[in-house]
Amino acid sequence: MQTKTNALSQGLIRCHDCGYLVKTETKMSSCPRCDGHLHARNPHSLQRTTALLLSSFLLYIPANIFPIMMVNQFGAGEPHTIAGGIVDLIDSSMIPIAMLVLVASILVPASKLIGISLLLLCAHFRWQVNARRWTTMYRIIAFVGRWSMLDIFMISILVDLVNFSGVQIIAGPAATAFAAVVILTMFAAENFDPRLLWDNQQNL
Repeated sequence: MQTKTNALSQGLIRCHDCGYLVKTETKMSSCPRCDGHLHARNPHSLQRTTALLLSSFLLYIPANIFPIMMVNQFGAGEPHTIAGGIVDLIDSSMIPIAMLVLVASILVPASKLIGISLLLLCAHFRWQVNARRWTTMYRIIAFVGRWSMLDIFMISILVDLVNFSGVQIIAGPAATAFAAVVILTMFAAENFDPRLLWDNQQNL
């Protein structure tokens, strides 16, 4: 299959802010359209993404082990982890809500961590892959990331609504860890430069 060249090999740099193509021959340090800084590839993209990803993995453990909320009723408190809350919702015949929590709290964060890890490995080891599909995967990860905070929003709503009925709901330590995981994975996806996937690809 014939090898195709990318924009960088043709002497062009794409502005990360507005997408404008600038010739490297001009030796500009800023984009002539939006005045943003020009970089052939984002500096230290892999290092920053790796640091954020490792932090996310470390916090993902307490986010699933420790209680994410505690329900106090008549002076007795019962802590609930994410998995325990899903089981209780299923036992209470609230299967749609249980599935929503399962997707938002377990499947989406885990998929993001695995997906970003694969992107880092692909860019670091220069795997020969279909760069277009991997770029699509990166865009999906970046888009879905914001919805991972849905579980935290649900706890916030429950705290305000349920307290009126005499039942007190207190956010547990896992809620803070889970929120940190969501934020760190969002930053990790933001710091990763998807243009690295297109480098060293012999068959584009």
